[in-house]
Amino acid sequence: MPAALITVAEDEADLRLDRWFRRHHPHLTQGALQKMLRTGQVRVDGKRAETGTRLTPGQQVRVPPMPEAPPPGPERPAVSERDAAELERMVIYRDDSVIALNKPHGLPVQGGPNIARHLDGMLDALRFGHEERPRLVHRLDRDTSGVLLLARSAAAASKLASAFRSRDAEKTYWALVVGRPHPLAGRINMPLAKQGGPRGERTAPAEEGEEGAHAITDFRVVDNARKHVSWLEMHPLTGRTHQLRVHAAAALKCPILGDGKYGGAAAHLEGMSNLLHLHARSIELPHPEGGTLSVSAPLPPHMNESFAFLGFDRPRTPPAKRTR
Repeated sequence: MPAALITVAEDEADLRLDRWFRRHHPHLTQGALQKMLRTGQVRVDGKRAETGTRLTPGQQVRVPPMPEAPPPGPERPAVSERDAAELERMVIYRDDSVIALNKPHGLPVQGGPNIARHLDGMLDALRFGHEERPRLVHRLDRDTSGVLLLARSAAAASKLASAFRSRDAEKTYWALVVGRPHPLAGRINMPLAKQGGPRGERTAPAEEGEEGAHAITDFRVVDNARKHVSWLEMHPLTGRTHQLRVHAAAALKCPILGDGKYGGAAAHLEGMSNLLHLHARSIELPHPEGGTLSVSAPLPPHMNESFAFLGFDRPRTPPAKRTR
């Protein structure tokens, strides 16, 4: 298998090279990566790099043929039959290059502190006869539901990552927010800065003089219920951590319903679910083998109930399709 060139995604800005590899190839040991770096097999934009090299969106990482993932064991337990069945039920589209999932609310995409069960650790269940393990090409927050794409080969991963990086991927999110934004449609251009904290990573509007990451979101109000709750359609043109949640709370002054992290008590309404009401409704992008792939995901149960309670008329979910 030849080496692959993978484009660094926008949400991977300033990520250390070793952590980038851990994200894309969790079975690769630190020692094996260091050997690849010493021998020049791994390069960033054609140049030698070190484990601590900080990455910039758009850079090209040369990834040599990876060793096969180890068999199930203490470090990589086998996927249970229950988890495998659950993952297969999430599949809303599949071909030889791409798998699309409808990720449920509450399932982390990747591991981290105090996270033992996550999607990335169970992807062996979605091989469907392929030798290669599916690969993540973008992420969703743990509490965000909706369309999540997987690549079934290194070549497909490279092309999909390039589509996300170049804005060829059109992403549509649905959100219920508390209040009614003014204006009812527009573009948010608010740089964001990452912050640490005892409860995990946070993102905040960059303060004056602070270097923040470029973050742009288009939005429009689809419907509203007596100005108390609005249904927003949001299109992120960049992919910053928690971008839509911060833009809703800080720029529109209308936090996403259930988002206590960024909206505090104002994000919770009596009689409605306290779960995050943010859903990756659809993605349309170039298919790795040509043509255009369009995938939409139905609402999760808690959002479906809230839409019905508020009297919002939900359009039907169109079937996934690839047009040539």
